[in-house]
Amino acid sequence: MDIAALHDAILRQDRRALAQSITLIESRRASDRAQAMALLGRLHRSTKPTGAPPRERKALRIGISGAPGVGKSTFIEAFGLWLTKRSQRVAVLPVDPSSVGSGGAILGDKTRMTRLSREASAYIRPSPSGGTTGGVAQRTHEVVALCEAAGFDIILIETVGVGQSETTAAQLSDIFVLLLSPEGGDELQGIKRGILEMADLVIINKADGALQSAALRTCADYAAALRVRGGQAWHPAGYPLAMTMSAQETQGIGAVWKAIHNLAEWRSAEGMIQKRRMRQAHYWFVDSIRQSMLEQLESSRAQNHIQEFSHKVARGQMAPSVAAQQVLRALGFLPP
Repeated sequence: MDIAALHDAILRQDRRALAQSITLIESRRASDRAQAMALLGRLHRSTKPTGAPPRERKALRIGISGAPGVGKSTFIEAFGLWLTKRSQRVAVLPVDPSSVGSGGAILGDKTRMTRLSREASAYIRPSPSGGTTGGVAQRTHEVVALCEAAGFDIILIETVGVGQSETTAAQLSDIFVLLLSPEGGDELQGIKRGILEMADLVIINKADGALQSAALRTCADYAAALRVRGGQAWHPAGYPLAMTMSAQETQGIGAVWKAIHNLAEWRSAEGMIQKRRMRQAHYWFVDSIRQSMLEQLESSRAQNHIQEFSHKVARGQMAPSVAAQQVLRALGFLPP
């Protein structure tokens, strides 16, 4: 694959080149991984001149989480259409549960966003979770970098929606949005601790028809909870914010965008987005090291060592922790 040509095509906002690049990024083959690293390195150099301080990229990253059934896909499609009609280029990166058979994304989100997928200014690319925790796929942070290089104005990162571990998605976003259903207290028992603390906006969806009164009550409850929690140094007065909307009826979308935009403008003016991204870059740097080490443990050489010592552990000849150290030492992770 011609990495230089792929790099230039991405900067020209070529959608086919972007799709090819994401496929390359998500590949587990060693040869593809080497090419992916070359592409990311070239793109990084092209957006950050040598010797210059890191500059804030153009794209606004918005993480969107919530329990299954809360209407994340409906919200993202309505929100994305609203943005594209206002001349915004929108990339949507849903993280779908992995297929048990193929390991790929089930693609449920893309099939539910049929209107948005037809928009010329929108790009939807589901990624398989691959069984990773944190609500995002293993390579989502690299896919975000590709979309930024391709000139998208806004990147919407939709998490799997599985629970408290969704907080990892906050390491990818400038603004983190939590979607809830009216009277959804029970659904939140597994996720509210941690993820609620990460949320910049809590949006009560489905505020229409018979559920409107319930949505207003739920919103008032969360507004009170957020006031008790109090704002942090990275929040201006009035944030974190609870509000209602109806994605199905496309009501309240403008107010949601205003709340997101105002917070993003404040954080940008205070230099907080750049600082946040620097912390996130460090997080993904350490995570990449961890993932690379795990990949080495899956190699045939490592598996031979693991199988050899697993027999000793099973027969009671060696303690598990001691055997683990022996394997790591044999692989060069520990000194001899």
